[in-house]
Amino acid sequence: MHKILIINGPNINFLGIREKAVYGTKDYDALLKMIADKAAETGVEVEVFQSNHEGAIIDRIQDAYSDGTEGIVINPGAYTHYSYAIRDALASYDIPKIEIHISDIDTREEFRRVSVTAPVCNEQIKGLGLEGYLVAIDKMLGYIS
Repeated sequence: MHKILIINGPNINFLGIREKAVYGTKDYDALLKMIADKAAETGVEVEVFQSNHEGAIIDRIQDAYSDGTEGIVINPGAYTHYSYAIRDALASYDIPKIEIHISDIDTREEFRRVSVTAPVCNEQIKGLGLEGYLVAIDKMLGYIS
């Protein structure tokens, strides 16, 4: 069975609470259920990790090196735009990585249009809402199959 790690950064756990016009009204538990249903449908093991702390995200990326993870889907949240430490952790080893964003960061505030993490990922998915996670799982299966 393939193993995919989904990492969610700061404030993703506040889905349904924060900026509903941007991120929608479904809460984080709804996202987790969508992901679990997709994992069951595709027969893949999916672990979801969320942290509001940069170091915890880096630690989880590093732990993935030796825990059987075959691909990482990451929504770094605000860290997308300035965390060279997360970028370096992602670049540390060669497994497929997909950066995902619920909103289209290219149409938002100027500072959100720059991603320091995307260049070390295989691709970036943005603006598909929570459904983007399901697209990312399908795409990741293409990379690791």
